[in-house]
Amino acid sequence: MAEAVVRVAEVQAFKTKSGNTRFVLRDDDGNEYTTFREGIARQALAVEGRKARIEYHEEQRDGFTNVYLDKVEELPEEHADADRAVEEVAWKTAIDAAPWLVGPEQESRIPPEELFETLQPFKDLVAEDIREGIVGILSPRRQRDCRYRQEHARRELARPSASPAVHLLVRNP
Repeated sequence: MAEAVVRVAEVQAFKTKSGNTRFVLRDDDGNEYTTFREGIARQALAVEGRKARIEYHEEQRDGFTNVYLDKVEELPEEHADADRAVEEVAWKTAIDAAPWLVGPEQESRIPPEELFETLQPFKDLVAEDIREGIVGILSPRRQRDCRYRQEHARRELARPSASPAVHLLVRNP
């Protein structure tokens, strides 16, 4: 059995041709791990955006590598100070961007609560981009696809249990 420490970038759900739900855990390096087990999918969804230790095993079959995910376990964050620094930089960026977000003539007339509500979402996006190390910007279509798949994964996990099979199909290079 192999083990890896990964940062879970996202968890998505897809319907298979047979009607089962396939849950895909994608790490920050782009590696994908698929499971049909709802328990493992719940563990993965619980650590989305954080570090986790995963256990899996692989089998070669017909020119493909099948990776069977056995476990997902959250790891404690090691860099709490770094996270505070990210938040600080994100707030500074949001404050610097305020004239463009609310308009330069509006800045002095907006009540503090309304200004905060305007800047908070922008700050959250900046912090997320810093943490994920995003250099480019996803197209609006890609953003919608990602949100849909994440929501679909959450809805599927709310349903009664499905098949306990676990399977990942990765084409060999």
